[in-house]
Amino acid sequence: MFKKKDIFFKTLEEMADTLVEATAYFAEGLDDLSDVTAFAKRMKEYESECDKYTHTIFTELNKTFITPIEREDIMALTTSLDDVLDEVEACASRFEMYNVTEKDEYIGLFVDILVRSSQQIKKAIYLLTEKKLLAIREPNIALNELENQADDLLRVGIKSLFANVTDPIELMKRKEIYEMLEQTTDYCEDVADTLESIIMRNS
Repeated sequence: MFKKKDIFFKTLEEMADTLVEATAYFAEGLDDLSDVTAFAKRMKEYESECDKYTHTIFTELNKTFITPIEREDIMALTTSLDDVLDEVEACASRFEMYNVTEKDEYIGLFVDILVRSSQQIKKAIYLLTEKKLLAIREPNIALNELENQADDLLRVGIKSLFANVTDPIELMKRKEIYEMLEQTTDYCEDVADTLESIIMRNS
């Protein structure tokens, strides 16, 4: 029984680890986009890895009677983690599709928020697996604050684009990338919201 219980928490930890690794690679990769195809391909590999973990959890849910927390909470948390990595990978694919070969100041700032968000998610997931539920509130508050920062950054970034970029195609490319990067922080906040409902149900 305990082995079955452990598979869920172990796999959630692996998802969180992969998310931190993927966002770190994403941030590092943006410093040198000379081979944007290789960059997008590696991000796709991270996304596929996360899909395997999602599949593992859903498969185990179908055959496990006793779970460490409510089944629907495990499903919601798995889905919300997967959504974050899906969106990060989608952002990376835009760099390749649009042949964007250098980041700008705002992309750099968005990615910094994303890296910090993924670290807070990992912290929260590990607290969950250690059953330190109330301690999860701290990374959750940090995730909400980071999402607010990304909201503000999107407004400032788009205003700057329209003020400074004269090429309409370039403007459209950058605007979409900014919006997608901001969307990833929304998905990070969804993870926090899911964790919050788990705390309320279990404390």
